[in-house]
Amino acid sequence: MEVIRAADYDELSVCAAEMIIQTLKSKNDAVLGLATGSTPIGTYKRLIEAYRQGRVSFAAAKSINLDEYVGLGENDPNSYRRFMNDMFFNNIDIDVRNTYVPDGLNKNIQQECMRYDMLYKRLGGADIQLLGIGVNAHIGFNEPADKLVAATHVVKLSQSTRMANSRNFASAQAVPEYAVTLGMAGILKAKKIVLLASGEAKREAVAKAVYGDIDTHAPASFLQLHDNVTVICDFCLAK
Repeated sequence: MEVIRAADYDELSVCAAEMIIQTLKSKNDAVLGLATGSTPIGTYKRLIEAYRQGRVSFAAAKSINLDEYVGLGENDPNSYRRFMNDMFFNNIDIDVRNTYVPDGLNKNIQQECMRYDMLYKRLGGADIQLLGIGVNAHIGFNEPADKLVAATHVVKLSQSTRMANSRNFASAQAVPEYAVTLGMAGILKAKKIVLLASGEAKREAVAKAVYGDIDTHAPASFLQLHDNVTVICDFCLAK
């Protein structure tokens, strides 16, 4: 893994955005693997700026998101589809029909998982996959467990994850208990992976990902199996 120490969150965001821009310049119809949460917001803002400046176009690109809450649809302000539309897609020239997020309202959620895996396979995987990381070292919604599921699957969210995500809800109890997430197999199929981590609270999780043993209780550690991973953090990561 390559580890880049950014001076601050803004520099982290610029660095990640430039990597995505370079991907699109070398392949204008690239598949962008995208993430939600607070960490990538700065990256999306920088990409929107670059689009408005004429530095990059998303017109031929496709995107596929990591996850969605079970029970929330695009009209729910807390859904990840709504997040992506508001924070990114509605502000660039991407064709919304080429942007993919799991359908959290599918009544047959297992069928939705299978559909999403087939979609990911049809797209050929992400050319560049943006990731955040949880304080418990989860990526996507792949939570620490005795074993990890390779395929897209439904996961019961840990209390620490629900607490971390509660800033967008009335309370931690209001955060859905379940989510659909791309599994580790899908994440690791990406041609390039960029992991973003901001704030001292993420230091231990990133250390496990970069220097720790590969362990199902630290899902991000499986990124060590990939040969093209860049970690961008705004803190000093001591080995």
